[in-house]
This record gives sequence, structure tokens and C-alpha cells, in this order.
Amino acid sequence: MTGAYLQALRQAGAEGAVIEALQATRPKPLTQDQVVQLVAQGVPSQRAAALVRQRGIDFQASEEYLKTLRLAGGDDTLIAAVREASAALRAQLVVTTSADAAVYLDGESKGRANPQGVAQVMSTPGVHALKVSLKGKKDFEQDVTLTAGQATTIAARLEDIGLAPRQARENSKDGLRYVWIPPGTFMMGCSPGAQCFNDAKPSHEVTLTRGFWMGQSEVTQQAYTRLAGSNPSQFVGLQRPVENVAWTQAASFCQEAGGRLPTEAEWEYAARAGTTGEQYADLDAVSWHFENSGGQTHNVMQKQPNAWGLYDMLGNVWEWVSDLWAPGYSADHVIDPKGPPAGNGRIMRGGSYAYRIWGSSASSRYMVGPPPHGGAIGFRCVMDSQ
Repeated sequence: MTGAYLQALRQAGAEGAVIEALQATRPKPLTQDQVVQLVAQGVPSQRAAALVRQRGIDFQASEEYLKTLRLAGGDDTLIAAVREASAALRAQLVVTTSADAAVYLDGESKGRANPQGVAQVMSTPGVHALKVSLKGKKDFEQDVTLTAGQATTIAARLEDIGLAPRQARENSKDGLRYVWIPPGTFMMGCSPGAQCFNDAKPSHEVTLTRGFWMGQSEVTQQAYTRLAGSNPSQFVGLQRPVENVAWTQAASFCQEAGGRLPTEAEWEYAARAGTTGEQYADLDAVSWHFENSGGQTHNVMQKQPNAWGLYDMLGNVWEWVSDLWAPGYSADHVIDPKGPPAGNGRIMRGGSYAYRIWGSSASSRYMVGPPPHGGAIGFRCVMDSQ
């Protein structure tokens, strides 16, 4: 019975007594002394190894311990089984960050990130203090929880020293963090040199005269259940994005949270965060899409954020915006545009875990409806500056 299975039971609503009863039916892992006793009592090697594989062990087998076990009479078969059981207790931490950044766990150096900005660390399960450092950058520090036999990915974005702290605040109604998006001007629509569908054309300059607060992550299932009292998602998990949400449900949630859905222009401006390409960074570093998602959503904020601190603007789930659909843009509305006055459906942006790379771009747009609902669609809210 794996930890992931027990976690799934909890998420499905299993009572604590049920989980405890299931755990009690599983034999306890073998201790160091018990494994040595198997050898000392003459238990055949194949049988001893089978017991180790079946029940597992509750310790990390050091080379010194393995020497002791061999001196007691343990052969290669048993030693191999103990090594395998010990490896199963290890947990993996994958840190995506700046190339050559130094990684520390509980104050101990774990090496540096490779040229692609990835560092892999093996450690024991439990809560650990992660620190990532690079000359000229602010240290990244965060507590991480590692689970045996699983890989945990942390995006450690290193900011320049002297950079003003990013404005962020928590919304007491939905429990989510919102970051400040300043006003500005950008090129909306098909990026230079990109191959786009006609609905992302023409590329045109848009000015947003007012800043706004935008959800740092897609609305999570925990936040949605907190206000809506239900969870329509297919892939259940408190920190996964809520999905299978109708446009009207998303708009209603944002209103109850004290905000609204972003306009399409606000969404694209925030996603680009000052960049002009189809993706604001390497796609695998920032997005869960068809090629890397495993066919499911993932917890929010596991990939790298964009320059304004927004996570999962590309991939994971599509995101509703407030605009009605029109096949292409009108270059006449370039100051705080809110979309056409009429349309046959609503718009979702950003791609999802179920779509190939073409959908995970700053300019891709997709029409749903009428009536607009369902599928791998979530959302994030914005709040006006006052």
C-alpha cells in the first residue's frame, strides 16, 4: 500500500479510521536487527530476500551496515534485496533554476544545476530546507516536502539583487495570492515570425491604462470548493487547478471572490510579461502540455513563473477570459479593449495538459460554445486596482 494510494483515499473522502485499519493490515518494515537475525537464524537467502522485498525496511542501508550483514552470513542475493529496499526509501528532488546555481538541502551542498538549469538531489523523505544560490542573484529559500519513491519538482526562480520586491497580496475570500500587474502597452496577437491561425491576427498595439491584481496561480480546487461548495474536477487534488468549469461558474466565482475574469487583452499582456515571443520561456520549464503532462493536470506553481510572478499561464488547464468570441481582432479598439459587443461563444487562452505545443502560447485563442462549458478548462481571477 503506497503513500500515493493512501493520499488518494484521503482525497476521495475516506475516514481516518478506514485508512488506519488499512495501514494496520500491512506488516511493519523490517529493522536492521531483524534482517541480521534472519541470517543468524539460518533462514535461506532466497526466503530472506523475499521477506525484505515484501515488507521493506525502515532504515537506510549504509555500506558499513552491508559489510556487517555480509560478515553475519548474508550473500549477494540478500545484499541486493536490502539495497533495493533502501533505494525505495529515497526521495528525489528536481530543482529547475538558473544554470550553475548552487543547491543546498538542510545546509548541505548538493552540487550545482547543469547548463539546462536542472539539479537532481536524492534525500530522505520528510520536510527539508532548500536553498538555491548564484552570484549576483537573490537566494531562493523554501521548505520542501519529499515523499519516498517519488520525485518532487521545485521551480527556483532567482531574481537580480536590488530588484524591487514583487507586489503580492492574499485574498482573504478565496485564500489565493494575487500579484500586481502594472499598466502598459504591448503588441497583442500573433508574435513576430510565428505561424498563427487567422483568429490571432492582426497583431496590433494595445494599451492598458490601469494596472490590476491577477491570481498568481490558476484557481485551485481547494479555493473553488471554499467558495462554491463543490468540485467539478476530473483530476482531484486540493492544489490542482479546478477544471470542467463552465464560463458562468468561473465568472460567478470571481465575483464572489471580489474580482472578475480578466479581459482577453489583460490575460495576454500578463502572460507575455514584457516578452514578444509565443512562449515567455522554455516551454517545458513553464508549462504542462500534451508532451510532458502524462495526460493529467498537475499541482499549480510547480513550473517556473513568468517575469511578473505568474505561474501556469501556459498549459495545465485552459483559462476563461471575459470576452465574447470574434474570429480575429479589431484594430479599432486598442485602449483597454473588452472584446466585441456580441459573439457566439466565449474565449479560453493558454493551452492545457491535453493540447500539443501549438496551444501553449501567448497568442493562441480558442472559442467554446454556445453554451460555453466543460473540458480541461479552468480560470484565474483579477481584481481592479482600487
